[in-house]
Amino acid sequence: MKRRGVSYQKRVADVNRIYDTHVKEGLSNREIWRRYVYPIWGISERTFYNLLKALSDPKNELPEPVQLQIQWEWPS
Repeated sequence: MKRRGVSYQKRVADVNRIYDTHVKEGLSNREIWRRYVYPIWGISERTFYNLLKALSDPKNELPEPVQLQIQWEWPS
């Protein structure tokens, strides 16, 4: 399987957050996609379903924020 980047993981998390928010209102998947997901992300309905499915894959979990540490060595 293909390894996905951080931007893909963020998109998966955001689409699933939007879905979880509006599914409680009793809206159909198509309505959630049409009203809330498509205007923000501009993805097809098929991609929407793939992103909903992708959250169950542990590879697509967002990693903890990584902070880069740079060690400067000044010449003597």
